[in-house]
Amino acid sequence: MFDLGWSELLVIGIVALIVVGPKDLPVLFRRVGQFVGKAKGMAREFSQAMNDAADESGVREVTSGINKSLKAATNPLGSAMDGVKSAASSLTDIDPDSETGKLAAKRAEDIKKIQAATARAAAERKQREAAEALAKADAAEAELKAPAEVARPKEAPAKKSDT
Repeated sequence: MFDLGWSELLVIGIVALIVVGPKDLPVLFRRVGQFVGKAKGMAREFSQAMNDAADESGVREVTSGINKSLKAATNPLGSAMDGVKSAASSLTDIDPDSETGKLAAKRAEDIKKIQAATARAAAERKQREAAEALAKADAAEAELKAPAEVARPKEAPAKKSDT
C-alpha cells in the first residue's frame, strides 16, 4: 500500500519527536496504532462481506471454472491425459447384457481356459522331467554298485635271451 522504507520512517519519527515533543509522543503513537487497527478491521470486514456476496451469487463457481480452463490452457498434456483417463473409466463400465459385455465375458472365460491348459502342460512337463531325472539317478546308482571291470593289459611273456 504505502511504500515506506526505514529511512522514511526514521525521518517521520524525528519530525514527530520535534513537533509533538517527547512527552506526548507515546500518546500519539498509541492513537496512530489504534487508528491503523480500526482501518485493518474495517478492511477485513469489507473483504469478508465481499466474499460472502460472491458465495451467494455463485461467482466462485465461475472463477473455479475459469481456473480449470486456464489450467488446461497452460498444461495441455495434463488436460489431454485427464480426458483419456475419463474415457478409459467409461470403457470399463460395460453393460453385461450388451454384445460387448457378452464378448468380454467370453474372452475372460477363454483366458481362464488358456491359463488352466498352460498350468496343466507345465505340471506335466515338470513331472516328465522329474521322472527322467529319477531314471538317470537310478542308472548312475546302478553303475556305482556294479563291480567295476577295469580292463587290465595282459603281461607279455618274457623273451628268453641268448646268452
